[in-house]
Amino acid sequence: MTEIGIGILGGGYMGKAHAVAMSAVGAVFNTALRPRLEMVCASSPESAEKYRLAYGFSRATDRWQALVEDPKVEAIVIATPQETHRQVAEAAFALGKPVFCEKPLGASLEDSRAMVAAATVSGCPNMVGFNYIRTPASQYARHLIAQGAIGDITWFRGEHTEDFYADPDAPATWRTQGDANGTMGDLAPHMINGAMALIGPIAEVIAEIETVHHERPGGSVTNDDQGQMMCRFANGAMGQMFFSRIATGRKMGYAYEITGTKGAIRFDQEDQNAIWLYLAEGDEAQRGFRKILTGPSHPDYLPFCQGPGHGTGYQDQILIEARDFLRAIETRQPIWPTFEDGMAVNQVITAAMTASRTRAWQAVSDF
Repeated sequence: MTEIGIGILGGGYMGKAHAVAMSAVGAVFNTALRPRLEMVCASSPESAEKYRLAYGFSRATDRWQALVEDPKVEAIVIATPQETHRQVAEAAFALGKPVFCEKPLGASLEDSRAMVAAATVSGCPNMVGFNYIRTPASQYARHLIAQGAIGDITWFRGEHTEDFYADPDAPATWRTQGDANGTMGDLAPHMINGAMALIGPIAEVIAEIETVHHERPGGSVTNDDQGQMMCRFANGAMGQMFFSRIATGRKMGYAYEITGTKGAIRFDQEDQNAIWLYLAEGDEAQRGFRKILTGPSHPDYLPFCQGPGHGTGYQDQILIEARDFLRAIETRQPIWPTFEDGMAVNQVITAAMTASRTRAWQAVSDF
């Protein structure tokens, strides 16, 4: 086992999740590389020191350059706002350091292209944080589709819906400013990435994106609240997706339905330890969707628990990401999803936003 010094930029919601994951991943997955929490960076010396004490880092700083340039920081996790992603990643790659970046990859398609170029030139391992598709249930859905269990895919419906801004009197914050922080920048990337992981590349899209609550206490809203998108996958399958941060009652509505010529699959992240499977076989009178509870026979479940149906949780998804990132560093082999996969998601989002403005179908390859 070899120690590796980890530097995490951001100590809030996602920074904490990654710090906890890096602390536990060696024990859960018996990784060859064992993370050492070397340095955390936050917006002020006070908050950085608070996170250092809370999470067990050796040192803290309020300057991202100090973290990236420190020789004891050997791999970097970016868990800061999208506007900071590009400059941090480019600086890290220039020093030959692997980078894990939370989604979306940068604040724009231009940013993600530049980050992919920097990663390519450096040859350093790189990954993007699309955690939801890593649940044992969704990994199993990918397996079923790949082995042809439900036949040729004809239709996909996906959503990522939450209600943290359903209340029109909820105050304006940084989340209500700029495209990168709107629903299409924040929630849509997860489901678009999920759709591409399950079905394949998206060829063309048409979309409608809107701001519902233009004014909130404390300021005007400059980004979108919800969006809907029809798409055609490269394999010919038809698709539709819906994204919303004002979906009253929805807390973690990362859900999809997939129809094939021999069966169908349903999944909902609010019940993340189960998948619904329909197979068009046997006596018609006995056919129907059956609920499959995840257990040790499903991908990445056993390291957490030996009991079927006991379940995994949100933090476990981040642990699986940490395992994959360490494996990519150890083997020097790309592990999905790389920066290039993150850029592909941003291409679809850019095509969708253009389609919404022009009210016309857009080929993703044009972006």
